[in-house]
Amino acid sequence: MSQVTEQAVLDALKQIIDPDLRKDIVTLGFIKDLAIDGSNVSFRIVLTTPACPVKEEMETQANELVGKLEGVASVKVTMDAEVPKGRGIANNVAIPGVKNIIAVSSGKGGVGKSTVAVNLAVGLSKIGAKVGIMDADVYGPNVPLMLGVQNHQPEVENGQLKPIEAHGVKMISMAVLAPHDKPMILRGPMLHGVVRQFLTDVNWGELDYLIVDMPPGTGDVQLSLAQLVPVQGAVLVTTPQNVSIADVRRALKMFETVSVPVLGIIENMSYFIPPDMPEKRYNIFGEGGGRKLAEEYNVPFLGEVPLGMEVREAGDKGMPVVLAEPDSPQAIAFMKVAEEVARRISIEAMKPELKIFTRAK
Repeated sequence: MSQVTEQAVLDALKQIIDPDLRKDIVTLGFIKDLAIDGSNVSFRIVLTTPACPVKEEMETQANELVGKLEGVASVKVTMDAEVPKGRGIANNVAIPGVKNIIAVSSGKGGVGKSTVAVNLAVGLSKIGAKVGIMDADVYGPNVPLMLGVQNHQPEVENGQLKPIEAHGVKMISMAVLAPHDKPMILRGPMLHGVVRQFLTDVNWGELDYLIVDMPPGTGDVQLSLAQLVPVQGAVLVTTPQNVSIADVRRALKMFETVSVPVLGIIENMSYFIPPDMPEKRYNIFGEGGGRKLAEEYNVPFLGEVPLGMEVREAGDKGMPVVLAEPDSPQAIAFMKVAEEVARRISIEAMKPELKIFTRAK
């Protein structure tokens, strides 16, 4: 039996194409730690997202392609993931260890933006990523309540705040730094200062994704974040109704103005299915508005999240629905959104240039 060579293994693996990046996994640099011990071959395939939908398919292909090479008796493939560091555009503030910053925003309040941000963060953690969430909704900071840590306070370590950890996610919020009943009376320069402090005076450690729960609208916090740090992309939350859609249009244009790519649109509260009549579907707030808006502006549609008491009950208990009711339609929808956001971030990070989405002609 002839000795298999490293080049022969790599040539075989070049037949595996990443469907999103449209290049072979060898050219993309996914093959790591290739070792040949006699007739035994081992290597790692390191993907750019832990949520890769074709991970199992790639593993099967790799085993088959290398296994049929002359001189190979056994193949050991280890699947791994390493989230790439995004590029962004602004770079005034460096956050050591944070690879990607994702803004979760909406054109108006009341659409479930914070609920989406929390479940997105916990969902990304569930698929194996290191995640933090920064509650930048300073006028209505609800993230600690939704994570069940509203009575906790962050510690100070080496002159920096240590974020509170809950459900595998690191978190900081004005709600844990000020009395619960104290109103947040802040103007432009003060808001800019709060955002800067949350970014630079908090020891976030190593994070694949920092989710930023933005205030609703298109105000000072959005501009401050875009000016201070490289934001890899924005996720916009809407409901199907026309009022919400109109406000999201303004948010889309705002992110385009500050050169932040829009990763996609989530339609929250899309429809309601009565628990005792699962065959029924009620479009309480209208139908299809989020999808139509995504098509109009050439941005990805990340999915529909149905309305349900499970989400409200889980949030009130401080246990996001992706953990409290993982088999519920809402949790399944949120997990699909998390996987799609992770995929979009990896695609953006591997592109030669950032793409800013604009309205279809």
